Amino acid sequence: MNTRLVRVVRALGGSASSNHTETEFLMTTPRTVLVTGGNRGIGYAIAQQFAADGHRVAVTARSGSGPEGTMTVQAEMTDSASIDAAFTAVEAELGPVEVVVANAGITRDTLLMRMSEDDFTSVIDTNLGGTFRVVKRASKGMLKARFGRIILISSVVGLYGSAGQVNYAASKSGLVGFARSLTRELGARGITTNVVAPGFVETDMTAVLPEAQQQEYRRSIPLARFGSVDDITGAVSFLAGDHAGYISGAVIPVDGGLGMGH
Repeated sequence: MNTRLVRVVRALGGSASSNHTETEFLMTTPRTVLVTGGNRGIGYAIAQQFAADGHRVAVTARSGSGPEGTMTVQAEMTDSASIDAAFTAVEAELGPVEVVVANAGITRDTLLMRMSEDDFTSVIDTNLGGTFRVVKRASKGMLKARFGRIILISSVVGLYGSAGQVNYAASKSGLVGFARSLTRELGARGITTNVVAPGFVETDMTAVLPEAQQQEYRRSIPLARFGSVDDITGAVSFLAGDHAGYISGAVIPVDGGLGMGH
């Protein structure tokens, strides 16, 4: 049984067989899921949640491995042949990919006047170009099946910008146009494409920031706290589920209100 369903039933004080509308909302068909960059951070948490919910999960990584119970395949986001080989391996082991979460990305932060052309192009090619390569490969099987869930992990930075991150912001804002164009291309074949845009999330990266800087960031967030990886995985799980079949081309900010209005 879907573990997320069980968790909600217990919170309601019922049993797994209870007829609660709230529990039915979270029921979902087990799928084959591929999460890029699933060896650490938000990608790791997303893969872990999908596996806990009973899905067949694979992650791509340049090094390291995904959560227990998932399949890890090596893939380089800037290399189409590498991505094709990763998909082929996953399809042979787990079946056709039905849900793809394009999460892999890099940063090379610096001010525009100090940013080299390589700083700019490498981030664009990995974050935006990598998403193009992954989604193009995933869509082949989805078109045949007339079903698919494509979820792109953007950032609140892509919605309202950030000094020193013109490369990263451009790569992440590009995912919005990418998703909405795909919605028009693939929607009639039962394939949805949506964007999740996280804000500040409690990770190893935010943990090492000076406390004064963390407090400053929190003051800028209407909910006055950093998000957790569970906040992100909840949004992604919903968009991948059975009850999100009529949502496509949407941008879901998971940022405590930081980027509202953008």
